[in-house]
Amino acid sequence: MNSTPKFGLDVPIDGQYADPHLLVEMALEAERAGWDGFYIQDIAYSSGPLLDPIVLLAAIAQQTHRMRIGAFMTALPRRRPWKLAREMLTLDWLSNGRVTLGVGLGYQPQEYLPFGESYDLRERAEKLDEGLEIIAAIFAGQPVRHAGKHYQVDLPACLPRPVQSPRIPIWTSGGWPRRKPFQRAARWDGIYVMTINQETHQNLTPQEVGEIKSYVMENRTSGTPFDIGVNVELPPESKQPGEVFREYFDAGATWFIALAPENPEEYRLRIQSGPLHLG
Repeated sequence: MNSTPKFGLDVPIDGQYADPHLLVEMALEAERAGWDGFYIQDIAYSSGPLLDPIVLLAAIAQQTHRMRIGAFMTALPRRRPWKLAREMLTLDWLSNGRVTLGVGLGYQPQEYLPFGESYDLRERAEKLDEGLEIIAAIFAGQPVRHAGKHYQVDLPACLPRPVQSPRIPIWTSGGWPRRKPFQRAARWDGIYVMTINQETHQNLTPQEVGEIKSYVMENRTSGTPFDIGVNVELPPESKQPGEVFREYFDAGATWFIALAPENPEEYRLRIQSGPLHLG
């Protein structure tokens, strides 16, 4: 596990946030204020204004110098894996090795059905796993020979290789205590955990984060660092925020990622105040 706690932001790209100039400025403010990560959302459908995450990340990569960046989470089953891999490689070079690839199944039918794509859970899971194998091979600079149920790929070695070694970090997503998403995550580099327990519908507790860490480590074969990202609401005035974050960090979380309010100006004030470092 990574040992130093990090603080990031989960930034919408639709609605009132659908202004590329605003989001680049927010990224600059976040870096100046000491945040460790600026992660924009990747959604395919909105009833209002909506930006493109990859184009936006390219602008953010050029304007920032320290923070990690990425799109959390890209619904990989609705993307072409080889195209997404090339986009991430380009962003990795633009950012001098600061990009993280976040992928998942998608969480709403509107990401698939309006475009004639299947929303079947089994099919999405199969496409996600096949897509990750293809992307990992591309990141490794290896020839890609993949003959799967959903994708058939025959490519020579894809260059350049990423700035980051051994590859661009890959995070998946999941909700505890469902096990399959965490079995998948154990094969990669990190997981962004849903705030709510999927059975109790209560906020994730530090104890549950500890269970997640144990489960991932039991299913993990690689000794490389692994991240657990959470976004946890603070209890009402029962503890100091730093104490609450410390409990989650001690249990195994490595990233705390702050969700955005509906109003961008409210979020900007939160960003400008800086992350809550642990004492």
